[in-house]
Amino acid sequence: MRLTGKKVIALVDDEFEDLELWYPIYRVREEGAEVHLVGPTKGKKYIGKYGVPAEVEYSFEEVHANQYDGILVPGGWAPDKLRRYDKVLQLVKELNAAKKPIGQICHAGWVLISAGILKGVTVTSTPGIRDDMTNAGAIWKDEPVVVDGHIISARRPPDLPPYGKAFVDALISTSK
Repeated sequence: MRLTGKKVIALVDDEFEDLELWYPIYRVREEGAEVHLVGPTKGKKYIGKYGVPAEVEYSFEEVHANQYDGILVPGGWAPDKLRRYDKVLQLVKELNAAKKPIGQICHAGWVLISAGILKGVTVTSTPGIRDDMTNAGAIWKDEPVVVDGHIISARRPPDLPPYGKAFVDALISTSK
């Protein structure tokens, strides 16, 4: 229970990649962290690409970056929706400024691009958004997981085990 007392936001919107949302949530919870599912509408069930639901516990407007130790951004098509919310971009910017762990996998890089936090940051993503990442100023690598300071990135579902470990390790290091 190395993460007891830690609180993490998991962003949710329709068509999230099911494994990329739930695997990191369970990985962080099994270490003792509290994870809140945060989306556009509190109490609404959003459906993943493969039909797995996720019920939002808090709306974007109800959470504040200073109350959390990190954030998980899933892939799928949800990031294209999530990046359109000013409050999501504000949360990501504030967590970035505080150097708190930001986990992003697959297409989740779109949210970080729209938040304007990738210039000079080394990351990975699904190869499908490689150009988007580099055009945003990121240094893109085709590796399962890339950790650059507090930003933890992964490419796709097969990379979930090392991604989960890297995110947990980043959360642990914030308490030292």
